[in-house]
Amino acid sequence: MPTVLRTGPYRIFFYASDREEPRHVHVERDDNIAKLWLEPVRIQYSGGFRAQEINRMIELVQEHRKLLVEAWDEYFGS
Repeated sequence: MPTVLRTGPYRIFFYASDREEPRHVHVERDDNIAKLWLEPVRIQYSGGFRAQEINRMIELVQEHRKLLVEAWDEYFGS
């Protein structure tokens, strides 16, 4: 499971088995993992995070969306 970005307490990654789904990332902090779609950026599931933190993760993914899409395409092929 390639880690694409670490920022603050978050690790942003995808699983090698995610190939068949639309572009997305998982955001992990401690034992919580959320899933966010990249096009458009939106939450798929919250993984136990509170609403305020989900909003912060959405902002982070939007901010780094270009990098995340490029990493997805490089890993899985565009």
